[in-house]
Amino acid sequence: MSPDIRPPAIFLMGPTASGKTALACELAERFPLELVSVDSALVYRGLDIGAAKPDAATLASHPHALIDIRDPATPYSAAEFRDDALAAMQSITAQGRVPLLVGGTGLYFRALQRGLSDLPEADPALRARLTEEGARIGWPALHARLAQLDPPAAARIGPNDAQRLQRALEVIELSGRPLSELQRGGRGGAFPWRVLKLALLPADRRPLHARIAERFDAMLAAGFLDELRALRRRGDLHADLPAIRAVGYRQGWEYLDGATDAAGFRERAIFATRQLAKRQITWLRAELDARSFDPDVAPPLPRAVEAVRLFLGTPV
Repeated sequence: MSPDIRPPAIFLMGPTASGKTALACELAERFPLELVSVDSALVYRGLDIGAAKPDAATLASHPHALIDIRDPATPYSAAEFRDDALAAMQSITAQGRVPLLVGGTGLYFRALQRGLSDLPEADPALRARLTEEGARIGWPALHARLAQLDPPAAARIGPNDAQRLQRALEVIELSGRPLSELQRGGRGGAFPWRVLKLALLPADRRPLHARIAERFDAMLAAGFLDELRALRRRGDLHADLPAIRAVGYRQGWEYLDGATDAAGFRERAIFATRQLAKRQITWLRAELDARSFDPDVAPPLPRAVEAVRLFLGTPV
């Protein structure tokens, strides 16, 4: 078998609040790594506190590519991420360094390494009809329909996740094929890097849930609601934009609209973040080629350092 001469790259994955950024920065202190963010909220300028964006001091000492690259009024797609990430990785490799991609957006990692499926374009009329139907009979009823037409997609989409339910049903009507089937047919050719995958994967979600609640309270204390009010004052943002649909921002927008009280806002935002973490963990468990570390059993740094050292062939 001929040796794999592709340049190296590292994926550092994990659910929200699992300590990915801190570990990435520690690894960058020890190896010739450059960081690339893989996060669908961190791409947006102005989504700072609620998105748990690394602070200015962290970004000054450890710059991350693909943070703050898009105005929140303009949606950012997985296809755009793939193009931007490949360009960043090529630049890092050309400098003789190794790209370390860190984040929790599984769709972005999947699109980057496996390519994108040939999914049909959105149909405004069909989307409007599904929106009206969801409002009339309830999104759980549409989820039940999806479970009959595309069980794998229904298994990973929540019964009240209107955006993803709408898209899955839209794809079926437009293509006549299940979304899960189309997504398996990714395109893009062989990935031009050999990849070490590291995953922070807690076996017991209770400590993670506690950190999520603590972090959200810290966000509130740091001025998350003021950040939301500043976004609303712009006048060009609305609840249907992907940036505002981000976990925490959606619930905060509804709170400022008067749809819930402060306690309800906190409860719903924490619950939504826990559900996000659950989906991320489910996705990570399917990444069978990843080296997994439970951050709540033992500090992951020593094992991650050894894995990177062996992968890069760095002397002790």
